[in-house]
Amino acid sequence: MNPEDLSALIDQASAVAGDEVVTRAISRDVALPHNPGATAVVITLYNGFDHSRPNTLGPRSLGALNAAIDAALARDDVAALIVTGKPFILAAGADLSGVPKITGIDQARAIARIGHAVFDKLHTAPVPTFAFVNGLALGGGLELALHCRYRTISAAAAGIGLPECFLGMFPGWGGAYLLPNLIGADKAVTVIVENALNNNTMLTGKAAYDLGIADAIFDGADFLERSFDWAGAVVAGTVSVDRAEPDRGEAWDAAVARGRKIADAKTSGAAPGPYQALELIAAAKTADRLAAYAAEDDALAELLMSPQLRAGLYAFDLVQKRAKRPAGAPDRNLARPVSAVGIVGAGLMASQLALLFARRLEVPVIISDLDQERVDRGLGYVRGEIDKLLAKKRISPDKANRLRALVTGTIDRAAYAECDFVIEAVFEELEVKRGVFAELEKHVSPECVLATNTSSLSVTQMAAELVHPERVVGFHFFNPVAVLPLLEVVRGERTDEATLATALFVAKELRKNAVLVHDAPAFVVNRLLTRLMGEVTSAVDEGTPIEVADTALRPLGLPMTPFALLQLVGPAVALHVAETLHDAFGDRFAVSPNLQALVAAKRPGIYDRTPEGRPYVSEETRALFTVGDAPSTPEQVRERAVTALAEEIGLMLREGVVAAPMDIDLCMILGAGWPFHNGGITPYLDREGISERVVGQRFLPLGIAEPARP
Repeated sequence: MNPEDLSALIDQASAVAGDEVVTRAISRDVALPHNPGATAVVITLYNGFDHSRPNTLGPRSLGALNAAIDAALARDDVAALIVTGKPFILAAGADLSGVPKITGIDQARAIARIGHAVFDKLHTAPVPTFAFVNGLALGGGLELALHCRYRTISAAAAGIGLPECFLGMFPGWGGAYLLPNLIGADKAVTVIVENALNNNTMLTGKAAYDLGIADAIFDGADFLERSFDWAGAVVAGTVSVDRAEPDRGEAWDAAVARGRKIADAKTSGAAPGPYQALELIAAAKTADRLAAYAAEDDALAELLMSPQLRAGLYAFDLVQKRAKRPAGAPDRNLARPVSAVGIVGAGLMASQLALLFARRLEVPVIISDLDQERVDRGLGYVRGEIDKLLAKKRISPDKANRLRALVTGTIDRAAYAECDFVIEAVFEELEVKRGVFAELEKHVSPECVLATNTSSLSVTQMAAELVHPERVVGFHFFNPVAVLPLLEVVRGERTDEATLATALFVAKELRKNAVLVHDAPAFVVNRLLTRLMGEVTSAVDEGTPIEVADTALRPLGLPMTPFALLQLVGPAVALHVAETLHDAFGDRFAVSPNLQALVAAKRPGIYDRTPEGRPYVSEETRALFTVGDAPSTPEQVRERAVTALAEEIGLMLREGVVAAPMDIDLCMILGAGWPFHNGGITPYLDREGISERVVGQRFLPLGIAEPARP
């Protein structure tokens, strides 16, 4: 692309980008080691912020990088060109904040073409080009490095990867061509598709080096110094870089086929991005570079205008921004300090909480139960998990010893007297929890926060008979506690601002994303999942084959089928929540006689497993079921389920359970693992016309999670 055309494209894209945080490209000359009198130009990417805000690459940032590259290559005294980033960060990829403002496919194509045109100058430069990957390098940041002829990487680096498929995109600035041609198709499928769809798994510096993404790896302490020395030796010819040629035979095709199976399993075909990535990887086997880039330009332009991608970016924005500051949160200065934590209960959930509080808050944690045997079992779990962390080298021996010392057990609740925050994780029965709080109130200070991990019971009723009901708050975790990031923080009718502020402060210290919800049965996630599960189970009760009903929702790309979820939470828990919601809301929440039969028979779920691990419905389970003679088709089950979701969300918003539809989407993404490419749930319901049909209006304004109209 000639300079005038590129400049015009940058201007065009910049006009759409709006308030881009510009990443500058700061150039300096460095004497190149091992090459007397030779100069290397080092371009450092820097956006003016510390490491808490990564460099990103929007149109103006790409323009700045383009100018720096042109200036360096215009000189005749430059022996090498080096690109690196501010401390701990190369770049976090494209600045996506301007995408919602793109209203036409030509604007979308311009974004793709600019990235290719600027980065390709590093690929075709007449002098050796190097990327010093000193830290985080995601998406376009890693693609920038891939365009350089050579790469070093810091052993301390984390956050290396191509996460685009996680957002419903694909690597659009050369990654789908360059990476398989560098490390082979199978490894590229792992990085581009498998890692991205596996909860956005990132690479460490060592893992990236082992894959062949980098040519040399150096310790973080002297990374730049050793990278300069290595680059100088490469330019001088005393160090050579040998790379194996990728296998372009059947192994390439097999890798793409493996990627399709992964995409099918993770998205059920509902997200176009991973499949587009695989098509580009397949083509990269024989395509030349410029033809591959042109294909990426066209595919990215179409995808940027798709509702699935806009929903994915909407979800990304929720997680990155709205989750950091819960809607309706009180002044954070009202939060009280927490210097000791109590946990009532020593079962699995309570033990997980004990470990989490000790690791994140690093304050004393006391667990209790009805007898010493249960307490010892809980402490044994905590210590066993600490030993596992130590064995995996995720914590040091000193840290392990500190954690063991922080968590203690008792059968005397008077031991909670010095605690500032006590959370109960006992049997899910209102009177049991009321009794726990009544006893705790005899021992703790009036300011001590009393939190409940209830999944469905009323926080208000739990606190009603206390002397200080204002200090009771819901603090609903999701299992497994260490993995799922959502915390539903529930405000009872009398919960005060200081209690709420303290709860939100603790949530942040635990590294959880809190969504503030008002006290309503089952809150958000469990209410919607139970409604969904009830519709699918009712279809089975009416005569729909189990396998048909369970797979009917696959086109939504959910992380697991309804009956797989039932197996995970357990039929008894699911039945309890269903009964609670039936009592509160009536027949919208059916109580399935077949679910009751499963619980009575103490079955772990609907499925058994073959010796190879494949699920199947045993004759014993089928014999428990009593079904009707009115089966539904998969389409009818799916229509029934999404109609129910739209109805329930409309009611929840009318009741004020959350502040806005965005909070419901945030809950379903973070607490239930619902896919980014659907934006959670409300963008899907809007896009398919379900929300307007069921509740009479869209949940989100036009253009929020879909292409804006010109």
